[in-house]
Amino acid sequence: MSDRLAITRLRYYPEVEKIEPDEPQTARDIAETMLSIAEKTYADSGHATRCVHAKSHGLLAARLEVLPDLSPELAQGIFANPQTYEAVVRLSTTPGDLLHDSISTPRGMALKVLDVQGARLPCAEGSISQDFVMVNGKTFNSASGKAFLRSLKMLALTTDHLERSKELISKVFKGVEAVIEAVGGESVMLKSLGGNPQTHILGDSFFTQLPLRHGDYIAKLAIVPASENLRALSGTRLDTGADPDIIRHEVQRFFAAETAVWHLQVQLCTDLNDMPVEGVDAWDEDKSPFITIAHIVAEPQPAWNEDRVQTVDDGMKFSPWNGVVAHRPLGSIMRLRKLAYEKSAAFRSQRNATAVTEPAHCPFA
Repeated sequence: MSDRLAITRLRYYPEVEKIEPDEPQTARDIAETMLSIAEKTYADSGHATRCVHAKSHGLLAARLEVLPDLSPELAQGIFANPQTYEAVVRLSTTPGDLLHDSISTPRGMALKVLDVQGARLPCAEGSISQDFVMVNGKTFNSASGKAFLRSLKMLALTTDHLERSKELISKVFKGVEAVIEAVGGESVMLKSLGGNPQTHILGDSFFTQLPLRHGDYIAKLAIVPASENLRALSGTRLDTGADPDIIRHEVQRFFAAETAVWHLQVQLCTDLNDMPVEGVDAWDEDKSPFITIAHIVAEPQPAWNEDRVQTVDDGMKFSPWNGVVAHRPLGSIMRLRKLAYEKSAAFRSQRNATAVTEPAHCPFA
């Protein structure tokens, strides 16, 4: 640990972000495209779901335990003091429509930490929670805001169409991705289009992919399996052929009797040339490794049921812009998604019986 802490960490200053003049229009285009996905699924089902990550696989009561004796660079923001927070965890997959699990897309973990202290981000003043939104890959799937918009438009065109074709394409992409990974590679694009390995979600690791403030510093975060029962599931493959909700059912089966523990880790920026704030690639872990600063614990519970769907899927939003200034999202992709998160939550809140609100405490702890 002492060698790791000898690395010089770069302090945050506003000029680390480079804002392009056309960002407001790109943000509006992204929000409009994402809403078109929600409008399509709402027209078909009569129920408003998220524009992306619509399908949940686990809705968990948890607690976040901040470790004691962290170095000053690590003890920042809500991690400044050793304490325990109530939390909510939502496990999901990325599409905006509710697909058969055989269409294997990237998975998400959204963490809502409750009753946090600190100056709030704009538009988050009415909340007392901190959200961290993560995906099971270290690299964001689009190289720029414009590329992200193009991929969203393609996703919008295929939303709720030709599910059987999606299954067949997913099968092909999973095969190609397996070949690439066998020789030590990875294709973020193939995974996003249905080639994600059909692993057990509780064995996956999750990453913010994009940077955020860590108090006085700049960081990316990760959540990785810590307990033996989670690590044993890492790389475990699921047979998704018969059961369209096999991921959810496996999560329910696990939490019927077992406790899960994850490490929450931070990777601090040491050099803007190698670890640019406006970039989307993974940062070099040899130059700055992920270091554990907290544990997330979820004890046995009903991991998914209709009451929790109404409470979390309908009644909560998860946005990196819901939080404190000390963990402000950084970089163009983060900035461009802010409006879309706001519009998506408002769309669901206006159309469903359960309005989107911010909880003070875990409603099913």
